[in-house]
Amino acid sequence: MPQKLQIDKWLFSATVGLALFGVVMVYSASAVIAQSENHSQFHYVIKQGIWTMLGIGALFIAMRFDYQRLNQRWIVYGGLLLTIFLLLSVFAFSPVNGARRWIKFGGMSAQPSEIAKLALAMFLAYFLERRAGEEGSFWKTFVPCMIPLGVLAGLVVREPDLGTALMLAIIAMTICFAAGVRPRHVVYAAVPGLLFVAKMVIFTPFRWRRMATFIDPWADKQGGGYQVVQSLIAVGSGGPHGLGFAQGRQKLLFLPFAHSDFIFAVIGEELGLIGALVVILIFAVFLWRGMRAALRAPDRFGMLLGIGIVVGIVAQALLNMSVVLALVPTKGIPLPFISYGGSSLLPTLIGVGILLNISQYAALGKRATFAADDYEDEWQEEKRPKKRRAPRQRAAAVARARYG
Repeated sequence: MPQKLQIDKWLFSATVGLALFGVVMVYSASAVIAQSENHSQFHYVIKQGIWTMLGIGALFIAMRFDYQRLNQRWIVYGGLLLTIFLLLSVFAFSPVNGARRWIKFGGMSAQPSEIAKLALAMFLAYFLERRAGEEGSFWKTFVPCMIPLGVLAGLVVREPDLGTALMLAIIAMTICFAAGVRPRHVVYAAVPGLLFVAKMVIFTPFRWRRMATFIDPWADKQGGGYQVVQSLIAVGSGGPHGLGFAQGRQKLLFLPFAHSDFIFAVIGEELGLIGALVVILIFAVFLWRGMRAALRAPDRFGMLLGIGIVVGIVAQALLNMSVVLALVPTKGIPLPFISYGGSSLLPTLIGVGILLNISQYAALGKRATFAADDYEDEWQEEKRPKKRRAPRQRAAAVARARYG
């Protein structure tokens, strides 16, 4: 392993900045909700602060931990099997809002579907590294990649949580494409996947109602479209500069889940268009520096794992913002780093810690790539037969004699 360099400071600053900003916004969005539940106004923000400290601590540990140690069979397959076990365990607990997504212990709960994103990215990076040169094989490479995706996504859909299942599919397809899998193989999987999603939407009553609400939320603004309408009112009332921090009105028990899935609406109302654009800009910086670190990784495993982590976080952020702005149907997807909840925050910060670990070798990986290319050129030149090199030498001598 080459010597470590410094971590990517831009990536680190964007991550920690978003996490700390999330604590502040959770307080603003949850104070009234906490009091309505007979708690202190600091009830949710204290929990979020604890999860943020634990997550940043885990991030530092992951930064120090050599990411190449994850590239082992027992770790990859063990993590995958543990994730499947946890996803099966949620069905032993009572549902919350009609869904079985949480494992409950004491006064706390955990959502294993968030861990599934990191486990799937690790498996695909591990497997596709060992299939280097065989990416075009449908049965040897592509089908084994789709089996874990099908198992994990199928269990998540059963919870039900179609949004997270779609995120798993996005992560898997992106890693496969980056690894060099043939595009038509991706299409072979995407077409039946889209047909399955269409079936789930059309033949599941509550999803069909969500689709109808998405098309015209104002048609049932006191029923199925209530949440979307209140979200749009919050964003629209913020204007360019916002109403001011903690001055938002929709969080006063008008907007459901204001401190979790719809916290971006509170940001738009209190900090305005400028504040919302700043958040989007920081996620853009995260995407830029994260992809830079992944593409400059010194090995294929680090590159694919880094791409999976970055795409999973940024795609989830875009999906959450799109839901808040009524650009896509409503999904229970948290805004990474900012929404309330340790089940999402802790695995996300661990993933970024691994990405920061990869970033320490980014520049060395780039130099190593150039050195390998130069060495390969020299090696190919040495292999060139003498009878092919001689005419080139004679032509060069003739040119020197004619033109100096």
